[in-house]
Amino acid sequence: MAIRNIVKDGDPILKKVCRPVTDFNDKLATLLDDMGDTMIAANGLGLAGPQVGMMRRVFVVLDQYIDEDDNEVDEIIEFVNPEILEKSEETITSFEGCLSFPGRNGLITRPAYVRAKAQDRTGEWFEIEAEGLLARAICHENDHLNGITVLDNANLFYEDMTPEQLKAVQELEDYE
Repeated sequence: MAIRNIVKDGDPILKKVCRPVTDFNDKLATLLDDMGDTMIAANGLGLAGPQVGMMRRVFVVLDQYIDEDDNEVDEIIEFVNPEILEKSEETITSFEGCLSFPGRNGLITRPAYVRAKAQDRTGEWFEIEAEGLLARAICHENDHLNGITVLDNANLFYEDMTPEQLKAVQELEDYE
């Protein structure tokens, strides 16, 4: 496995729509392994193909949960050719960062629940239902595949806020 360079703000690749994956081979497996390693090394929760310079419809997300034996589990879920099938009307507004935009944390509203389907590294289709942070990560990374970034989705950034705005946002987050 290798740690890949993460594409940063200003690179035009982040604004392009990715192409579907058609070859499920060792090259794809290596890409997915490298993306998982790169995401973990960068302390991220997700990483999409264009963020490592690959214009393919792939992303990885980190699912963190407690299993039935009360063990903390970190699982990397790989998405190839993903589609979001369903989004809840209920939303959550929260600050969201991105490995391609370090130091920029935008206030973004996302669905509280999503149902998605994707292929795994061998081409087998699967469906996943996600809530909360995992749903947010799936939506964030799926946006990357369509050339949409945190800069497009957020109207307000934590770093640019006045103390009054910060207080108002804190009250909003406490309410949710």
